[in-house]
Amino acid sequence: MGMGIIVVGIIMFGTGLVLFYSIEVGQTDPILRIAKNAGTFIGLSGMGVTMAGILLYLINRNEAPLEESFDS
Repeated sequence: MGMGIIVVGIIMFGTGLVLFYSIEVGQTDPILRIAKNAGTFIGLSGMGVTMAGILLYLINRNEAPLEESFDS
């Protein structure tokens, strides 16, 4: 579950980078400005989703059982 979320977050981050950096800064076309702003939002959301996936992966790992010896 955690690895899937990590992959989705990385894809979102990459998509946000492409949208943000492929559109020039001084655009007056409203559609391109919306796409650039959406790229910012998608990229930042992708960073959060990736972090959530990493935390889920770390929390849900199975720990090795402890070997206890009660012999004296």
